Amino acid sequence: MDEQKRDEEQTEQSEQQVKSEKPAGKYLRMKPFAFIMLIFLTIICTAGLTIFALTFGEQKVVEVKVPVERPEFKKLYDAYDTLQQKYFEDVNEEEVVYGAINGMFDALGDPYSDYMNKEEASSFNENLSSSFQGIGAEIQERNGYIMIVSPIKNTPAEKAGLQPKDMVLAVDGKSVKGMSSTEAVLLIRGEKGTEVTLTIQRGEADSFDLTLVRDDIPVETVYGDLDESGIAHLQITSFSENTAIELEKLLIEFEKEGMKGIVIDVRQNPGGYLKAAIDISNLFVEQGKTIVQIQERNLEPQIVAADKRSKYKLPLTVLIDEGSASSSEILAGALKESANAKIIGLKSFGKGTMQEVIYMEDGANLKFTTGKWLTPDGNWINEKGISPDVKVDYPDYASLPYIDPNQTYELGTEHVVVETAKRILEVLGYDPGEVNTVFDETTEAALKAYQEENELEITGILTGDTTYALMDAISEKLKTEDPQILKAKELLGVTPEATTD
Repeated sequence: MDEQKRDEEQTEQSEQQVKSEKPAGKYLRMKPFAFIMLIFLTIICTAGLTIFALTFGEQKVVEVKVPVERPEFKKLYDAYDTLQQKYFEDVNEEEVVYGAINGMFDALGDPYSDYMNKEEASSFNENLSSSFQGIGAEIQERNGYIMIVSPIKNTPAEKAGLQPKDMVLAVDGKSVKGMSSTEAVLLIRGEKGTEVTLTIQRGEADSFDLTLVRDDIPVETVYGDLDESGIAHLQITSFSENTAIELEKLLIEFEKEGMKGIVIDVRQNPGGYLKAAIDISNLFVEQGKTIVQIQERNLEPQIVAADKRSKYKLPLTVLIDEGSASSSEILAGALKESANAKIIGLKSFGKGTMQEVIYMEDGANLKFTTGKWLTPDGNWINEKGISPDVKVDYPDYASLPYIDPNQTYELGTEHVVVETAKRILEVLGYDPGEVNTVFDETTEAALKAYQEENELEITGILTGDTTYALMDAISEKLKTEDPQILKAKELLGVTPEATTD
């Protein structure tokens, strides 16, 4: 029994061992490279089938969109393809596309709408910032020409005597006719200390060259002083992000010093941020009254009303001239029609539209008009300007052209610049003889007298330091005897307090 049992156990163990050692079956031998390629093809096929099913199946989850053809651009595409294929030289794709986009903006006939490439956009954005290097003049393209809107206070442009409506014919001898304003800016701007020569056409007179030295354009946009009678003269040179803050700081300071009246001066101010003009208007316009009306395409005008912030309710006048544009006109209109301020000076520039800037991925900008603005009473001043309540002209010597200190004029010289120098000497109280283009002995004697009284080398020759001194003197005289400021202060009705000894 024991032997039989032992034999049965051995037989069972043998069968289990055989089962465990039995081969799994036949298999395919394959080289490693072929095996890898098989896996790769399998993945591709699987992915393709999945995409097909998702896209074209009844329960697709991906929508394949075929680009929609724009028939209005067929001519453009055809012209581009023809140039690429048949033009006798290689076509610069970037320049051609740039030109095509520029053409669209030019076709609008709007001097305030423009396409700016990366370099032009950088210059434009720099202009909106607090500082940049250049000559300090706002320019505009008008009818194919570059026109000075206004020079900025205390800049090379102002010191050189550039005036609103001066036409820039060339920059460093290169014609700017047909250029956009942004293209012209790239030529005019440059590193501090470098020179740029503008060819200027002023009215019907002969054109002349004006050489300016580029400089840092001042950060400040508000300048102010308080005279002995308590009248604050506040000049706003442009409307930047911080302009309203700058102005209010001065108002607070002058209020502590006994301010009794306010003159807001936006002469030669080309504009800037709309919000800055609204914020400043809010300081003077009674709550609920209209500051400006904004009208966008196919919409009714939207009224921007003054809020409940504290107001300055002192007598108020506003100074404007031909260089007052855009936001300057918004402020002047708001103060005239909603704060009963008197407007003094000359008719403003007349820009009644608003622009938006779209920033492109490649650094380019699209700047285009999105609407128009109206004064509180609903007047659209575009190309008409705001007329002053009291017109006051500048004195004739305010428009005298700049004299280049690098040039020399002496006895016997006959030149149009001599006429300018004689007029300056005359205004300063010297006798240069008949005001004409001839540098005669009387002119020489007057110039020597001026040099002696101002501690200059007595040569009787107009050049260098003598020229600088003459230009500074006439500028200072205009500042101290400015008839527009004097009239603006007079209309405030503020009288100095009587004093006792």
